Amino acid sequence: MITVAFPDGAQRQFPDKSSGLDVAKAISPSLAKRTVAMVVDGALADLADPLADGAKIEFIGRDDPRALELIRHDCAHVLAEAVQSLWPGTQVTIGPVIDNGFYYDFYKSEPFTPEDFPRIETKMREIIARDAPFTKEVWSRDKARSHFETQGEAFKVELVDAIPADQDLKIYRQGDWLDLCRGPHMTSTGRIGQAFKLMKVAGAYWRGDSTKPMLSRIYGTAFAQQADLDLHVRQIEEAEKRDHRKIGREMDLFHFQEEGPGVVFWHSKGWRMFQQLVAYMRRRLAAHYEEVNAPQILDKSLWETSGHWGWYSDNMFAVKSATAFLRPNDPEADQRLFALKPMNCPGHVQIFKHGLKSYRDLPIRLAEFGAVHRYEPSGALHGLMRVRGFTQDDAHVFCTEEQLEYECLRINDLMLSVYRDFGFEELVVKLSTRPEKRVGSDASWDLAEAIMKRVLDRIAAQSGNRIRTAINEGEGAFYGPKFEYTLRDAIGRDWQCGTTQVDFNLPERFDAFYVAADGSKQRPVMVHRAICGSMERFLGILIESYAGHFPLWLAPEQVVVATITNEADDYAHKVVEQALAAGLRARADLRNEKITYKVREHSHAKVPALLVVGRKEAAEGLVSVRRLGSSDQKVLPVGEALAALAQEATPPDLVGR
Repeated sequence: MITVAFPDGAQRQFPDKSSGLDVAKAISPSLAKRTVAMVVDGALADLADPLADGAKIEFIGRDDPRALELIRHDCAHVLAEAVQSLWPGTQVTIGPVIDNGFYYDFYKSEPFTPEDFPRIETKMREIIARDAPFTKEVWSRDKARSHFETQGEAFKVELVDAIPADQDLKIYRQGDWLDLCRGPHMTSTGRIGQAFKLMKVAGAYWRGDSTKPMLSRIYGTAFAQQADLDLHVRQIEEAEKRDHRKIGREMDLFHFQEEGPGVVFWHSKGWRMFQQLVAYMRRRLAAHYEEVNAPQILDKSLWETSGHWGWYSDNMFAVKSATAFLRPNDPEADQRLFALKPMNCPGHVQIFKHGLKSYRDLPIRLAEFGAVHRYEPSGALHGLMRVRGFTQDDAHVFCTEEQLEYECLRINDLMLSVYRDFGFEELVVKLSTRPEKRVGSDASWDLAEAIMKRVLDRIAAQSGNRIRTAINEGEGAFYGPKFEYTLRDAIGRDWQCGTTQVDFNLPERFDAFYVAADGSKQRPVMVHRAICGSMERFLGILIESYAGHFPLWLAPEQVVVATITNEADDYAHKVVEQALAAGLRARADLRNEKITYKVREHSHAKVPALLVVGRKEAAEGLVSVRRLGSSDQKVLPVGEALAALAQEATPPDLVGR
């Protein structure tokens, strides 16, 4: 007999080699019917797996959030069977679950197109309707290799060869079709349901290597309920309308081009927004941080000391002087190797170290809007969201261990206040704790984690339901625990932005110290923090969250004064002068075009306020105010209209001052 423990603490005995399904049937036939998988000792497992004595077991129903990954994994297998059924000879490669769905890569002479999706989805529905059970078999390496060679599955043969010798080689069947897979799976294909959809197709090199065959990748998604799928599809459609690259073109904010891959060409309007964002952040920091600026390039030796050259060099840009390339053997030419900084922290440590520091000087808070460069694969680049050159709103706090809790609380309060100013009310704050491979003593980790857990508890207690908290066990940086701040935008998407990271590593590597009260040298605690993270990416998030309908203070162009007739041109100029004097970003549109055309064009460009003037308005000192997104208009005295707009355009951190 074996003893099995349940989530409520109860224990029961069952015959040896009982599976999860046997246990579920013994408890209740209805439980067995609604269960699709189980969690055994904290890990998802097939319901048919035999249980060991002392196992802790929890049954998973199809509507359990943990089953969603299984639904998508099973759906990927059904996709592969459908494709091979419709196009015999197509080779299957890998089909993992990803955020919001899954994909499967295929090798086929002609790539798939979206026009193939209806046929594939129809075949998938047939396979699901058969409700064939998923069954697991463990094969020898020779048997698996022989099978896939016979089937002409060269990619599967390569995968078999890559599996370590000490790992089981698992095969999952669904009826007559089978696949090499680690598992687990649900009990049958019918448990997938009908709430799935194929989304797009793309090319992908085998193993991500451009020297290897190009595969055809089909992306799909699946949910437990049709309503969830419908919501997801609507969100994607809305996200496409809000795509920051599309809105950036419409508003003439920025562009990218091949000669500068992954770096932004800011146009005047976009740069104006960028500078408004930086100015806001600079004001928020002014009272408590010292703003500094570290060099863009530093000798390789500094990056070796920091450790970046050893574990981050693949993501760094290295540079030499032109003479070093032109005259590599010339002793007169500077042959030193430099790196464009991928982050600001080593430079800030050098600033901290310049001059002797006392415990009385701490905490020292150094902030920088530092331009950094990191190599990203060309296929990963995505507008402002993933670039190679960007600006960090970076800061580093050097403090004592006794000051660490207070500093973490201050950083948290600042972050939450900033996010509220930009309309982000729903947040998740996660504490990532020590990983297996790490630096620093256990005592230091114990102290830092205890402090950050107290901070996390205070965040949860003070915020009510607005802010959720969680702990990511083992997901901290190798040099210390960290907080991660995830924001939810206007259409329900989550964006990880801010971080607070405790660092035991860099002060040690650079021999940074302060003089304590007893005259001894002590290591400071170094806290890395970023609020926006990448300013470019944060602006991209704002563009999509606001859909270009920015709050007036952030809009690159706040007011356009448009004339109905050229008889109002002089008056329009005067209104613009008054608007500029009131601190508004304004210009006149005097073109000889119909006013309906002007209104439509400026609405398309997301101008927040359009002041329309004609002969009557000029004679009476009025303006007709049209606001973006509204068909209504108000006729107001020019002074009253501009005063209201100027008040609305006050940045949130200056309201009430």
